[in-house]
Amino acid sequence: MTVKAIVTDVEGTTSDIDFVHKVLFPYSRERIPAFIAEHIGDPALAPYLSMVSAETGLAVDDAEGIADLMQHWIDEDLKHTALKAVQGMIWRDGFEQEVFKAHVYPDAVHHLRRWHAAGIPLYVYSSGSVAAQQLYFTHSAAGDLSALFSGHYDTTSGGKREAQSYQKIAADIGVAPADLLFLSDIEAELDAASQAGWQTVQVVREGTLASERHRQVTDFGGVGV
Repeated sequence: MTVKAIVTDVEGTTSDIDFVHKVLFPYSRERIPAFIAEHIGDPALAPYLSMVSAETGLAVDDAEGIADLMQHWIDEDLKHTALKAVQGMIWRDGFEQEVFKAHVYPDAVHHLRRWHAAGIPLYVYSSGSVAAQQLYFTHSAAGDLSALFSGHYDTTSGGKREAQSYQKIAADIGVAPADLLFLSDIEAELDAASQAGWQTVQVVREGTLASERHRQVTDFGGVGV
């Protein structure tokens, strides 16, 4: 397999999905009400409160209403840009205070380092905000992995199950879609990348629903790059 750049998903691909759902999500869910109430006038939070207000009709200063809605979104596992941004702000405190360290599979750590050393540009495309991604890989249990990545993409580039998102990312990276490889555990995301002309590999971890439409590996060592 010949590729000029690799883009990877996080949950279920580089990292155990249980860490996200059983550690990070509950941590942010518990703290969202106090965080929004305390930061209601913070310019960094304002664009996301405005986004929620425009979509739902809630007042931008309705801290309780917005917090309740975001907790509901967490329960529904909704990939909303405003929610992901707020979660990222909350997770920053947890990571910096070393309440937890991010999980990354050892095979992913090894091969990400190997690919980086070989000069292959690496990128992340996740539903988590760019800021949260950067925090995640900076504070991993394997150490600071942030320098391995040339860039990060989130839902501001579009939904992960939409082909146009991958077209947009390819244009931003400056590499032809046919020379890009996307790694993910989710079939619908791989379908979208494939429709955009990308190469795809499904990383099948424990609990992954295997796809018949994409080449499968059980760890990063099988990718073949």
